[in-house]
Amino acid sequence: MNKLKEIFQKEIIPKMKEKFGYKNNLAVPKISKIVVNVGTGSATLDPKLKEIIKNNLMAITSQRPIETKAKKAISGFKVKKGQKIGLKVTLRGKRMYDFLDKLINIALPRTRDFKGISPSFDGRGNLTIGVKEQTVFPEIEEGTEKVFGLEATVVTNAKKDEEAKELLRLFGIPFSAKGRKD
Repeated sequence: MNKLKEIFQKEIIPKMKEKFGYKNNLAVPKISKIVVNVGTGSATLDPKLKEIIKNNLMAITSQRPIETKAKKAISGFKVKKGQKIGLKVTLRGKRMYDFLDKLINIALPRTRDFKGISPSFDGRGNLTIGVKEQTVFPEIEEGTEKVFGLEATVVTNAKKDEEAKELLRLFGIPFSAKGRKD
């Protein structure tokens, strides 16, 4: 069994039940999926560059990304409706826990001037973490020709942001001291 899943079942569930008064283990919020996405930006015109980004994202997540298309045209950004503008991967189960473990214990500490993640949730218990360079992941070599950023959205089934924050804090996500409300 995965290390984080085991921690969730043996340590996090009892702590969450005690703090929030859940009566049942199934009432405790959990992480349902992690969505990792990359905007390809200028690489939309260069197929070689897009392939490099796709291979790097595949190495980081251990899953093949799908291409995302623009939902509407935006003339200021020269984007047409239906144009391929990004890549995304939805992780669930074992791969989700593996990616979260790698993100918390390897990638975030390797980030330059890292002082913690801003605890800004979307109101539905989901947290989006931005990573400026993909080179913080161990699968990517330091001297890569194309450096790009990515977003990882941790989707929980928590009803309130405070429950989601406590859940992710117990998983080991380092939140920054500034902006704390507790």
